[in-house]
Amino acid sequence: MRWRYALVLVVFVCLAVGTLWRAVDLQFVHKDFLQHQGDARHLRTMTIPAHRGMLTDRAGEPLAISTPVDSVWAHPANLLEAADRIPELAEILGLDARSLAQRLEARQGREFVYLRRHVSPDMARRALNLGLPGVSVQREFRRFYPAGEVAGHLLGFTDIDDVGLEGLELAYESWLRGRPGSKRVLRDRFGRVIGDVEQIREPRPGRDLALSVDRRLQYVAYRELKRAVTANGARGGSLVMLDSATGEVLAMVNQPTFNPNNRSRMAGGVHRNRAVTDYYEPGSTIKPFTVAAALESGEYTPDSMLDTQPGVMRVAGHTVRDIRDYGRIDVTTMIAKSSNVGAAKLALDLPEDAVWGMLACLGFGRAQGTGFPGESAGVLAAQAPRSRVDRATLAFGYGVAATPLQLAQAYSAIAADGVMRPVSFVRLDEAPEGESVMGVGTARALRDMLELAVQDGGTGTGARVASYRVAGKTGTVRKAVGGSYSDDHYVAWFAGMAPASDPRLVMVVMLDEPSGEAFYGGQVAAPVFGEVMSAALRLLNLPPDGLSEVPGLTAMGGGQ
Repeated sequence: MRWRYALVLVVFVCLAVGTLWRAVDLQFVHKDFLQHQGDARHLRTMTIPAHRGMLTDRAGEPLAISTPVDSVWAHPANLLEAADRIPELAEILGLDARSLAQRLEARQGREFVYLRRHVSPDMARRALNLGLPGVSVQREFRRFYPAGEVAGHLLGFTDIDDVGLEGLELAYESWLRGRPGSKRVLRDRFGRVIGDVEQIREPRPGRDLALSVDRRLQYVAYRELKRAVTANGARGGSLVMLDSATGEVLAMVNQPTFNPNNRSRMAGGVHRNRAVTDYYEPGSTIKPFTVAAALESGEYTPDSMLDTQPGVMRVAGHTVRDIRDYGRIDVTTMIAKSSNVGAAKLALDLPEDAVWGMLACLGFGRAQGTGFPGESAGVLAAQAPRSRVDRATLAFGYGVAATPLQLAQAYSAIAADGVMRPVSFVRLDEAPEGESVMGVGTARALRDMLELAVQDGGTGTGARVASYRVAGKTGTVRKAVGGSYSDDHYVAWFAGMAPASDPRLVMVVMLDEPSGEAFYGGQVAAPVFGEVMSAALRLLNLPPDGLSEVPGLTAMGGGQ
């Protein structure tokens, strides 16, 4: 019996010694190797998302905000252990069960595969409640645009990773985007986080940005432009409103538009901000700059006479015509009546580079440097035209092309006593230094002439605003189709400013290919200007400078 006890004792002593040795081996000899292996299986570095900076209007109202959302992901190999329950998960996530299973099988070598991103909290909760191995939820951010399609072209949009792709979201990507943080976490065999180990880097949220746009004016501009495009069967349209004192963009809309909250309808270039990227021949809206060149030459005054008889003139084998014979008229009447013959004669009597030089000085033919993605330079010849027909047609807006934003900036120089300031999409605390492009007297004389164009007998009466003096100019251009000018495709313009006594707001309205019976700028674009400007003047509380419209009396304007 003693040898049996001795044998058992020896066995237990050997087991104890072996266990002790194994413990020493694990804790000290192979500690680093084993700890590394354990970390490799359960310790993970996890990204901490940082929200994108908010875009606001000039009053601080949100235009683009990033809201937290959940994304459902899985460890494919772990989830395939419960392959029979994949249809349950697919039903909750709104996915096809067969396609989901095939996707998981094709990615078994990975540890992370998104199942569905940016889901509702309820959907994420129901997916987790299934208790499937390898299924987890990750917090992310999704961009939301409270104004929807009203500001879609201006703001642009971000991709699913909250990176700016278009518009101001892209232009100010480096300012708006935050820097994600990171931390180490422990995950169990199913990929679920069971504890935080350490913080590696704190997330840094993006910076907010206050834009120059006024959300109230943006809504009014969107509503009136959409109404006009629909009513006139137009292919599209654009509207730009600037603060002439600072160069800030107060409103910018296009039709047709898109909703940046709906990423499923982003194809086909519908997101292009055509007020900045697309250019058109501006037609008679160029005539004030032809007159500016004449006044700056010192050879003409607003009262100088022009003989437009018989309403038609031949220039190098080409015909320039007015809608009727205006006879002998002064320069002021030429603007009010929008005489092509008068503008052509004026330009041909000036030095060859006079009109071209004025347009180049006003920024036509070069990008404005706003930083807006896709900003167009428009079209203006690299040197002054030498042929008489090119000089004549340039005088009334053919042979030059501009974006609505370029034209608005040029008109802002008339409003600001000859000073043209850079365009800004960001709210400014003080007005930037501008460039003098014409004399103060020239700019004020042009405003007086443009007021007459909006009064009775002028071409832009639809742009009038009760109690305010308005100055502006219409334009109607035949579009070039197939290498020649079409007889039934037009671009209708109106460019103007108010209050005319001390202009603060400058606006350009453009309708592309109105297809109804009315297609002239004074018929389809000027009324949009009138409606939007009327609302803007009152919303901004700008004091009236004219008489209210009463029976038998219309709003009074300067120069009369």
